[in-house]
Amino acid sequence: MSVFLDHASTSPLRAVAREALDSALATLGNPSSVHAHGQRTREILEDARDQVAAACGANRSEVVFLSGGTEANNQAIKGIYWRRNQADPNRKVIVSAGTEHHALIDPIIWLVQHEGAELVELPAARNGEIDLGALAALIESRGDEIALISLMWLNNETGVITDIAKVTQLAATKDIPVHSDAVAALGHIPIDFVASGLTAMSISGHKVGSPIGIGALVVRRDFNPVSLLHGGGQERGLRSGTMNYALAAAFGAAAKEAVAELEERQARMRLYRDKLESEILAAIPEAIVTAAGTTRAEHNAHIIFPGVGSDSMLFLLDQRGISVSAGSACQAGVLGPSHVLLAMGHSPEDASSCLRMTLGHTTTESDIEALISAVKEVHPQALAASRI
Repeated sequence: MSVFLDHASTSPLRAVAREALDSALATLGNPSSVHAHGQRTREILEDARDQVAAACGANRSEVVFLSGGTEANNQAIKGIYWRRNQADPNRKVIVSAGTEHHALIDPIIWLVQHEGAELVELPAARNGEIDLGALAALIESRGDEIALISLMWLNNETGVITDIAKVTQLAATKDIPVHSDAVAALGHIPIDFVASGLTAMSISGHKVGSPIGIGALVVRRDFNPVSLLHGGGQERGLRSGTMNYALAAAFGAAAKEAVAELEERQARMRLYRDKLESEILAAIPEAIVTAAGTTRAEHNAHIIFPGVGSDSMLFLLDQRGISVSAGSACQAGVLGPSHVLLAMGHSPEDASSCLRMTLGHTTTESDIEALISAVKEVHPQALAASRI
């Protein structure tokens, strides 16, 4: 038996993405070349840009292709900070939250350590909701010092959705640019870049079923962050280098299909997730759904099993052919307390006792039934192992 319920780490390659990739790889040319071969690959690239833009509610000229979410977050955070701080050296404050992905937290910390920035973290409630009242108060008191605000649209661990439109409304009162890491959101909840009021937004292809290694930073047309890379000036001058038209084609095809089927898939994921959570809680009453009562994504079930080490549960489930996770897959495979749960006020013990089960386009009801059965079976073993 093989059951994959870790779609938040990466999602299985979609057939349409594979077909687009194979077709593009068979086409010779550099998209920057002016001859016919180059222009054929340029057409592939621009068709992909149209597809990605339509999938996330952006204008095509706002989509900058790059390698993925980490690069997009680095380009956004550093590029926006530098642009704003150069224009007004008084703007040194970056506002974010402790529940963010490390691909966003770490670039901010780098700016604090090397560029004199100041990080102000907004508090998160025990269920993962970001305190936007605290944001409003901060903007009121220090708005003229804030270089940018960066908050995830959908938390990759808990599935909690932040009211990005509210964030941008508050920021607009002091002309503060807002960036959002929407890597976990694209293809899983409806997103609309233009309507959101964001300045920039990070997205990644492999979360919606394209190959790993392609993503985009969506940047408002009237804003120009400082670039991390310098060279040929491709991609609006923000991402110099020969454009990867083949991976872009796969990303565009995957994003288009993911968004087209979103409404149907959300309804199915909600049924599966609710069945998963209700049956696990019935069997293990002490278990805690971390985001219960919040606005959250349908495909995410994040549960604390008090007194049980995440590593024990993961190992025992993996032995039964079931792949889930304890949180982000981007921490070099090192298990430890979830920094997201710690920021939400949970104890280190509970933050080391969680499982994240994320569903996707290949998930079936039999996958859910297999997971429920396995969790019921391994929980007593993992509990006993953790008490040794």
